[in-house]
Amino acid sequence: MSFKKQLNWRYATKRMNGQKVDEVKFQNILDAIQLAPTSLGLQPFSVIVVKDQETRKKMAPACSNQPQITEADAILVFAAWNKISEQDAEGYIHNIASTRNIPAEALNDFKQMILGLINSKSQEDLLIWSSKQAYIALGFGLFAAALEEVDTTPMEGFSPEALDEVLELDKKGLKSVVILAVGHRDAANDYLNGAAKVRRSANDFFIHI
Repeated sequence: MSFKKQLNWRYATKRMNGQKVDEVKFQNILDAIQLAPTSLGLQPFSVIVVKDQETRKKMAPACSNQPQITEADAILVFAAWNKISEQDAEGYIHNIASTRNIPAEALNDFKQMILGLINSKSQEDLLIWSSKQAYIALGFGLFAAALEEVDTTPMEGFSPEALDEVLELDKKGLKSVVILAVGHRDAANDYLNGAAKVRRSANDFFIHI
């Protein structure tokens, strides 16, 4: 399988047909998102997987009633942590120690580096930083879906405040950042299906130094 061919196959699908995505393929997409790199490896965001149709109907007005919200098989909401605390750093250090079977004390320098970052930035700056990490994971999800020939639509056209209210994200200490609709294209009704992909030329896009 050529990854370049698959990237040319994918596009931001405008209409989906409601068809279910194969469970193995869907899990592969979730795995790619979970395995995406993040700064310090902290993963300061969560991904809400919404398959319930009634919940998605409630989400639709917050998302400008874009049809993918209800036509997709699933909606993934990437939500950044509202705050990053020293307890979060401590939990991460213990996770590393447990996973790699090493004493937590051996990670003290790394822990101090994380605490230095947390303490040197405002919570607003940390939210921006966390949001950037979520976008890295979004990219991995898009790529994995293309390899699996599963259609996706990355979506920013929504009201974070309204969506957070519907999903009660404030109670979870989260703030929605970006959405990924996952499903299969409605080839007959999607005006972009089969359209040539438009990108800047490589000569214009890349600057070689």
